[in-house]
Amino acid sequence: MSKIISIHSFRGGTGKSNISANVASQLAQRGNRVGVIDTDIQSPGIHVLFGMDDEQIDKSLNDYLWGRCKIEETVYNVSARVGKGEVIVMGADIFLIPSSIRAGEIARVLREGYDVSLLNEGFRALVSRLNLDYLVIDTHPGLNEETLLSIAISDVLFLILRPDQQDFQGTAVTVDVARKLEVPNLFLIINKALSSYDFDELKQRVEEIYDSPVAAILPLSEDVARMQSSDIFSLRYPDHPVSEAIRRVVDYVEAVGK
Repeated sequence: MSKIISIHSFRGGTGKSNISANVASQLAQRGNRVGVIDTDIQSPGIHVLFGMDDEQIDKSLNDYLWGRCKIEETVYNVSARVGKGEVIVMGADIFLIPSSIRAGEIARVLREGYDVSLLNEGFRALVSRLNLDYLVIDTHPGLNEETLLSIAISDVLFLILRPDQQDFQGTAVTVDVARKLEVPNLFLIINKALSSYDFDELKQRVEEIYDSPVAAILPLSEDVARMQSSDIFSLRYPDHPVSEAIRRVVDYVEAVGK
């Protein structure tokens, strides 16, 4: 049965898009058909991780939301683009639905908004028409109408936070909202944790604060920063501690519903 996965954070700069792209790619590596949709329309960027630039994007999520095209016309099969040197297993596919990076399109979103209800229709249409096993939603940080919709329809919600007091407070608000929306499966991901931290102690402390399981702790890594979002890290460096943490996140996804 298809599942919708939202990956969200209360604040920007948590590595949300990077984690979304890596989780989606690892799900595809395990033989699944995976869609990735960038609903961070005000500051899109996940397409860069899949090796795409503005010139390669003919139609985007913006075009669908403004009635210019059908949702399936915004889909790009990026299976061949991910993981230089790593081949996705036969039969698996990964599809990207990007948002526009054009300044005029972003300005129009800020000025006019869009019909958020179309997102729900688009999500369901993608799952059905692409025969997806998973749809991964890279959300806009914070809480607005779009993120509330994404959270509400999710089968699995991952909230990303850094070990930072501002993140802790904002995440508490988001966890409370997710529970009121009755999200069936809520997990936390701690990103950019210093290597000097006791990860077991950090995991226990965060789980006690939010009464939710921590799926993984990703260490702060110069290797990730050095890649500069030019590729899918967990495919390029499968034995790296960050990649191992991403695979633990995917284990949680696959365990849901079993």
